[in-house]
Amino acid sequence: MPAVSFQNVSKTFPSARGDLHALKGVSFDIQPGEFFGLLGPNGAGKTTLISILAGLTRASSGHVFVHGKDVQADYQAARRQLGVVPQELVFDPFFNVREALRFQSGYFGIRHNDAWIDELLSGLGLADKAGANMRQLSGGMKRRVLIAQALVHKPPVIVLDEPTAGVDVELRQTLWQFVSDLNKRLGSTVLLTTHYLEEAEALCGRIAMLKQGQVVALEATSELLRRASSNVLRFKTEHTLPDDLAALARVTGRVVQLPAHDAAEVERILARVRESGVLVQDIEIRKADLEDVFMDLMGNGVSIQGVAA
Repeated sequence: MPAVSFQNVSKTFPSARGDLHALKGVSFDIQPGEFFGLLGPNGAGKTTLISILAGLTRASSGHVFVHGKDVQADYQAARRQLGVVPQELVFDPFFNVREALRFQSGYFGIRHNDAWIDELLSGLGLADKAGANMRQLSGGMKRRVLIAQALVHKPPVIVLDEPTAGVDVELRQTLWQFVSDLNKRLGSTVLLTTHYLEEAEALCGRIAMLKQGQVVALEATSELLRRASSNVLRFKTEHTLPDDLAALARVTGRVVQLPAHDAAEVERILARVRESGVLVQDIEIRKADLEDVFMDLMGNGVSIQGVAA
């Protein structure tokens, strides 16, 4: 039985300009113990899909199951299986950290779990903040508490919706170390959405990519990378590229990245750069990564659909 199953899920929002189709027949399964990535640009439907999974939004059609429990027909049982870390910083300003975690435990009917709360506080770097009022915490510390609250009832499925957005490197490393340990030690299933594609590449065994409410890729991470261009030529320049190269390039400030399948193509690109009078610095060749795959799929809309095993 899948840990999470999305079955032909669609969601339509009415608007003054006509119906907005946020999700269009999304179907895939996440198996128990998977570390699964859900990627897509802003507005692709990721948060809508997670809201439906968490029971916060109703699907217009289709079904979502968590360990066989329908999130609409059997909401309580499905919700007990989930620990959801939202994007927004939501907290109760009247309690300290330990009290907030105890109250969160109570919502799931759990009492006397201070040993697990202590483990969460230690694992997430909150031990010295246990007695601090939530209002006194920095944004990064508040996000750590949100993660602890999501895990306080030991859910078999952990949903992380942009958990490291706007936080420092230390928190990102602490979070991934702790969640990866839960995934390996307890067999927790993890569903991650993130704009940090290097995180998804490093952590996720399988990935689904959404574009305009539809799945355009569903494959093992290794298979997605295998399908990518084998190499990327990267250099810096202050100049404007000629139109033929600009159409293929990914430009971030002074950094230019161009797909190059082999040494002959690298030579052709550099020759074209010299012909156009563009001066370059810091030339390097690297292997294609998940960001290259993502940009290619989001740009041309090609569908890569694997079997949702």
